[in-house]
Amino acid sequence: MIERDLFGTIRLVRNWSRIGSKGHEKAEEYPTEQAAGEALEGIA
Repeated sequence: MIERDLFGTIRLVRNWSRIGSKGHEKAEEYPTEQAAGEALEGIA
């Protein structure tokens, strides 16, 4: 998902896990919402 933090930074956040595990999260910062959207499309 694409989100803004409390300081207005645009972040692309990814979450994944296996059944029964704690899970993982990775967040990357981008200069614009469009750049984050393009990165998200590249992942998908």
